[in-house]
Amino acid sequence: MSITDRHSASDDTVQGPPLPSAGPRRIHPAWWVAVVTFLTIIGAAGFRSTPGVLMTPLHDEFGWPMGVIGGAVSVNLVLFGLAAPFSAALMERLGIQRVIAVALVLVSVGSLLPIWMTQSWQLVLCWGIVVGMGTGAMSMGLVATVTGRWFVARRGLVTGILTAAGATGQLVFLPFLAWLAAHHGWRSAAIATSAAALTVVPLVLWKLHDHPSVLGITAYGAPAGTPVARPPRPTGHPARLAVDTLRHAARTKVFWLLAGSFAVCGASTNGLVGTHFIPAAHDHGMPTTTAAGLLALVGVFDVVGTIFSGWLTDRVDPRILLAAYYSLRAGSLFLLPSLFSDSMHVNMLAFVLFYGLDWVATVPPTIALCRSAYGEKAPIVFGWVFASHQLGAAAAALGAGLVRDHLGAYTLAWYVAGALCLAAAVMCVAITTARLSDASPRRTDSGAEAAPAAQ
Repeated sequence: MSITDRHSASDDTVQGPPLPSAGPRRIHPAWWVAVVTFLTIIGAAGFRSTPGVLMTPLHDEFGWPMGVIGGAVSVNLVLFGLAAPFSAALMERLGIQRVIAVALVLVSVGSLLPIWMTQSWQLVLCWGIVVGMGTGAMSMGLVATVTGRWFVARRGLVTGILTAAGATGQLVFLPFLAWLAAHHGWRSAAIATSAAALTVVPLVLWKLHDHPSVLGITAYGAPAGTPVARPPRPTGHPARLAVDTLRHAARTKVFWLLAGSFAVCGASTNGLVGTHFIPAAHDHGMPTTTAAGLLALVGVFDVVGTIFSGWLTDRVDPRILLAAYYSLRAGSLFLLPSLFSDSMHVNMLAFVLFYGLDWVATVPPTIALCRSAYGEKAPIVFGWVFASHQLGAAAAALGAGLVRDHLGAYTLAWYVAGALCLAAAVMCVAITTARLSDASPRRTDSGAEAAPAAQ
């Protein structure tokens, strides 16, 4: 497939001021949209912290095996990913504001209902289906849509900041939810998660505008002469748009390489470490609140690492960045089993620092490669790539739980994840796009020249 719609990729290098159209503005509205998007992702991120904190309390109260609880998380992760391309298509058809407001309500309801559950299928229904569909609409497809519509200059940097919002949400919620679960029961943590998602809805209805043309302006950093009017909305059914986009993207090699590597990303982060780090640490005698604090520190360093990755993506070949990220992640996972103990020590803190910097640093370069290869269809294509991320996460969440149930320890799960990360690094190197030197002013946001074709 030819690398088309290069205007959306190459515009990232424009650093000029926004085109004024309604008098002087001290702050371009794009930044307010970015702020509300950041807060929206944080509000939805409360649930991302919930499974790791509540798995042990649910196991203790109901006697459900870890594999059953991990299965509910697995369903959530699958729908979280599969909903992404369809929600991106819905945003094209209905607008960002409507889709996100409904999604936040779904997350709130699905987080609250489990406080009355008595059977494991109810956990699967609430955590897996309802919350999975809601969080899927606020996944990285939202980041790709917002940055694609509202930013030309600083697009990679803003992508990194919005991606870091998930880690920020983890940082904000994880220690708090762990404290609530330990001192007031797991139901109080579920109520707090529900309230956080619902609180963001008024902000979305107030400031999350659908497109710069709604305000009669152009995107931040758009060159002079850029039309204010937005492209026509798709007229077909959103589901058909999502499926047609997948069918065309699936004919290209770059899609499968990105999807495969991103599946490993999901398996080694959300699915494995995000879901099973706290139970694994608890197996070695570490208090749940201490393990939750360590995982929250991963979120602290992830904010720094992801924003820095976004900055690098504007300057360095994204394929090189991805290969480096996956290789370093592999090494840290191979070392992790030897670091667990009944207390926090320096070596574990070093792992937290290292792993945190690499947690979701893969997102900005992956989005950049999608945008370079697929132009205006990039948000939906990335939605499908992100779906593979969540399929990998779901497989790891379920698989690691089964490993723990049958072998009594998580050791094998860490080693398998490390080997998969090495395979992902090879996949990223195999993406065949030509490169320009980093100093070239004509370099696109993918590190590729404008003319060559993506395989």
